[in-house]
Order: sequence, then structure tokens, then C-alpha cells
Amino acid sequence: MTVLTAEREIRAVLADAAHPLSDRPDDYVALLRRLGHRRLVLIGEASHGTHEFYRERIRITKELISSHGVTGVVVEGDWPDAARVDAYVLGRSADPDARRALGGFQRFPAWMWRNTDVAEFIEWLRRHNDRQRDPGRKVRFCGMDLYSLQTSIEAVLSYLDRVDPVEAARARRRYSCFDDAEGGPAMPGDAGQRYGHAVAYAGKSPCEDEAVAQLVALRAKAGTYLSQDGWAAEDEQFYAEQNAQLVQDAEEYYHQMYRADVSSWNLRDAHMAETLDALLAHLERGGGPARLVVWAHNSHLGDARATGMGYRGEWNVGQLLRQRYGNDVALIGMTTSHGEVTASSAWGGDAQRKVVRPARADSYEGLFHAVGIERAWLDLSVPAVRDALAFPRLERFIGVIYRPETELVSHYAEARLPDQFDAVVHLDRTRALTALDRSARWDRGEPPETYPSGL
Repeated sequence: MTVLTAEREIRAVLADAAHPLSDRPDDYVALLRRLGHRRLVLIGEASHGTHEFYRERIRITKELISSHGVTGVVVEGDWPDAARVDAYVLGRSADPDARRALGGFQRFPAWMWRNTDVAEFIEWLRRHNDRQRDPGRKVRFCGMDLYSLQTSIEAVLSYLDRVDPVEAARARRRYSCFDDAEGGPAMPGDAGQRYGHAVAYAGKSPCEDEAVAQLVALRAKAGTYLSQDGWAAEDEQFYAEQNAQLVQDAEEYYHQMYRADVSSWNLRDAHMAETLDALLAHLERGGGPARLVVWAHNSHLGDARATGMGYRGEWNVGQLLRQRYGNDVALIGMTTSHGEVTASSAWGGDAQRKVVRPARADSYEGLFHAVGIERAWLDLSVPAVRDALAFPRLERFIGVIYRPETELVSHYAEARLPDQFDAVVHLDRTRALTALDRSARWDRGEPPETYPSGL
């Protein structure tokens, strides 16, 4: 069999197996019949700035909440910022609307969560929760990332100020270790990077002991703080402990980030996986099973062992959860061939509306485009599909930065898609996500004369 003949047969298999998407309510019925019962449903994205990825992920999530008993949505965002949104969807917030509730997401890249798609979903979730008479049936909205060193410190102190002012004073003394992190990059509000830079290059002593001591102290006094009866008191204690855990993990993460090895990536994804473990346990204390939907990038949720990450000694959330929960985890990826994306050219830069170059022919995205899949999902467990996609191909990863001038090096990596995910949603042409805080630069978009050629 020639290579050309084999490629034609692969295309025929994929064309026959694709489940077209047409905005009908039953688009994902077959997918959720197979995966919807699992304890953790992880839904990825190939970029952090694509409208269609958010739209389809929200469609799947709404169905999982309405018909499959999901009790929480967990995002690749910071814990204290998401906690403000959680308070809003639970009806415990003074914020008047979702736009205001999302106001905690100010750190770059704010558009990941401060965008029109997420705001509309948060309003839907608030209405869904308002209809639930039993507080235990309300769906939570939580973050799992660890960048919020300073805001998590402030959250721990705020909690202790209310329940134990004496311990709050001790906590301030412990956390004051982070206050003298001078000599770091001049990034307003980025206490973590300043701390990491000071430890790596300015001779600052690490604050590991202080962070650990505060977490131990908070847990040791949990019984005293929970002498107030009620779910709200237990919830507050749990949130405070998670913030203290985050400070400990963030200290280690920022301590390692300037060492240029895999340890900082592994620390971050281990923290996210452990946050999901803790949240499941917390939600199940009230009785009944907890089930979570997780939103993050494909690079975090697709099993790392099926990509070049595994060869480099990196793991990720998808791999860790598969190893812990086995078939109780579903991994769903998303891909696109071309269109637009909201992204920056450099870390901390402005959000821009950039053109996504047509996918390479030797990539999965290029293959789906050649098949003629415009909007569809594929069940990667189907034997014929697994066989057709078993040979490794390139896969495109666009995070918050998109550099088309070096696209092959910057955004493609080899992967084995059927081992990476249980299912994949392909949206051939996609549009840029619309931030709540749009800029004139985003509105202008990318002029055609800047398009590189010959890549």
C-alpha cells in the first residue's frame, strides 16, 4: 500500500466516524452517553483565546450540569479570583452581575476569564443555582492555578482577622518573609515573580518554612474555627486552607521557575491535580458524590505520556488524574485549522486579534481540514479511528502567546492523539475570543501585510 493510498483510507475512516455539530441540542448526546457519567470530565482547548472553544466547552458543560449531575466547574485560573465568582453563582456576593464578579481576574492574561463567553456562562450558572432549593445541589465555580501568591496571602489574613485575630498577627509575621523580595522584575502586582527572582539572583532566603508553618497552624485550629455550625463556616475554612496550601506551593513554584528545568511545570500541574482531589473530598463531606468539569489548555489536560512532554520528564493534570482515577476520568481535546485568536506577542503584552495560519498538512489539524471536517467531534476509542490516528503527527498548541513567524518551533509538537484524549472536537475555522476589556488594538486586528509566508 502506498503512502497516498493509506492517507486516503485514513481520511475515509475519519469522514465516516465524525459526528457533525449543528447547534442542535442533541449534538453531544452520544459523546456524553459514553463519557458523561465519569467523575472528572476534562475539556481542553488548543488556545486560550478562541471563541468557539469556549462556546463548545460551555455547551458540553451545561449539559453535564443539567443532565449528568456535575457539581463543580474548575478552571485554569487562580483560586481567590475564582472564589469571587463562586460567591456570585451561589448568591452570596454583593457583586451585581457576572462582569463585576469576574473583576478579580486582573493578572495577565485577563481575557482568559474576563470575556463575553465566560460572563454569559456565569449568568447562566447563577440562574441555574437560584432554582436549587437545596444549597448542596448548587454548582460551584473554582480555580486551580497557583499564580496568586499575594492575593492568597491576603485571603488567609482576611479569614483569620475574622475568626482569630491573635493567629492573624502571627500569620502576618510569617508571611512578612515575602515582603522583602526586592531586586525582582519590575512587574506591578507580580509578587511571585519578584520573590522567585530575589531568591535566585539576589541572595534572598526562601520563605518555605514560614509558608509551611502557616498551613500547619491553620489546619491545627480547624476544629476551633468550625465550632460555628453550618456549611458556610466549613466552606470558609476550606477556602482559607486552600489559599494557605497555594501559598506553600506557589513559594516552591516561584523558587524553581528561574532554574530552567521541568520542575516548575511539574509543580504547577501537581498543584492543580491536588486541588481537584481536595475539592472532590470537600464537596463530598455534605453527602453524595461530587463530579467536576475541568477547563484548561490541551497541554494540561491531554495525557502528557502521549506527547513530547513525557519524553522530557514532564507530567500534567490529565496524566496524573488518569493514574489516580482510571476510567473515572474523561479527557476531551479541541483543535482548529485556521481563523483568528486573541493572544499576545509577549508575556504581559496587550491582547491582540491575530490571524491563525492554516495548519500544517502533516499535523492532526491539517488532516482534519483535508478530510473536510468543519465542525465535528470524534470518539477516539473507536478501533478504526484509533488505528487511523495511531501514527504520531504534529499537533498545534497556542497558549496566551502566538508567534506565527516561528510557528513550527513555537507551537507544534508531536503527539499520539488517541492516547492523549478520549475524544476530540475539531472546529475548522475559528474566531478570536472577545475580552470584556476590549482595546483599540484588538479591534483593529492584524493587518494582512504582516502575514508571514513560506512557513
